[in-house]
Amino acid sequence: MATATTYGARDHARAQEGARTEAMPVVPATDWPAPPCEAGHLLWAETVAGGNYTHRVLARGTELRLTDLRGDACAHLLLYVADRPWERLNVADTVKVQWNAYLGEGRLLLSDQGRVLASVVADTSGRHDALCGTSTLVRNTRRYGDGTPQSASPAGRELLKLAAAKNGLEPRDLPPSLSFFQGVRVREDGSLDFTGSAGPGGSVTLRTEQDVTVLIANVPHPADPREEYVSTPLEVLAWRAAPTAPGDPLWDATPEGRRAFLNTAGFLSSRGLA
Repeated sequence: MATATTYGARDHARAQEGARTEAMPVVPATDWPAPPCEAGHLLWAETVAGGNYTHRVLARGTELRLTDLRGDACAHLLLYVADRPWERLNVADTVKVQWNAYLGEGRLLLSDQGRVLASVVADTSGRHDALCGTSTLVRNTRRYGDGTPQSASPAGRELLKLAAAKNGLEPRDLPPSLSFFQGVRVREDGSLDFTGSAGPGGSVTLRTEQDVTVLIANVPHPADPREEYVSTPLEVLAWRAAPTAPGDPLWDATPEGRRAFLNTAGFLSSRGLA
């Protein structure tokens, strides 16, 4: 089909309607072939290619499931309160308040206000990281020859900048991120041991405890020792559910977690949001 003219380009573009590639959003999300939730509740369905990014604003009480389809995805995640982006994921507080440097089921993702942004409600991977952050332009340029967003080896921070800009945020608004599906462990001498992936099919499910803006970059972990840039597709599904409430085992799992949930509930109540 000729695309040398505006009419030809238009006709070519319209002819693509309904076509699908391996990595792209499904619109509407309810067309996803195998939803993990009640019919009609799926809100977001997307497959993110390796070396790419995505973003979405999710309401409080949404469940977000990330799946490493082939075993070499790495989801670098940032969270912001949707209408108050100065309250955002604080990785240091997420680690120190819960006395644990390792992410997994039952962990809370905290802001620097001592409030819960999201809870980890399921995890079949166990290979995650709250210590290293994501890759940078300088590092990827040195290691792979290029780290710009349009290159074959984009850096995570560069992709998160793009996702942030589409939500009114600037590079200065990017704190350290969490990484899912590629893990590290701390050795006795304090150095880090890269544990890599648990293999294809691992998933982690988050429950949002406030309205949040989600930014995700799917790029290799900065501690990945492989010389080549390896990044495979990441599945992202989100559906309507309910936030954690008093009486839920997660609410009372630890004194620190209970205080974070109470902080969150008190703040939301004072604004008429809960």
